[in-house]
Amino acid sequence: MTLERPIQRLVTNTTTNCLWPYILALMRNEPVYAYELQDRVKERFGFEVGQVTAYMVLYKLESEGLVHTEWRNVENRQRKYYRITDKGKACLEDSVKYLQETAKRLAR
Repeated sequence: MTLERPIQRLVTNTTTNCLWPYILALMRNEPVYAYELQDRVKERFGFEVGQVTAYMVLYKLESEGLVHTEWRNVENRQRKYYRITDKGKACLEDSVKYLQETAKRLAR
């Protein structure tokens, strides 16, 4: 199925251009290793994101206090994992509510 251009723009703007809620949602139940983000976004949400884009979003989320990092030893290597903070959980819930309300208004 080929999407019309306005729909393509909408999809891009609500996925790749607004990646942070998706990343926070992935962290809701467990910390995330940044290198795995591309595959996890594709698997769970069905769209592709560039590795650099994902890292940029992670750094922004960390600077805003929505995630924090923790180091883990995995296979004798130190890996940096990202965990959602309480502030991040609240922000994620607010974003979900906003999107649900917006969808309801559009459906009227």
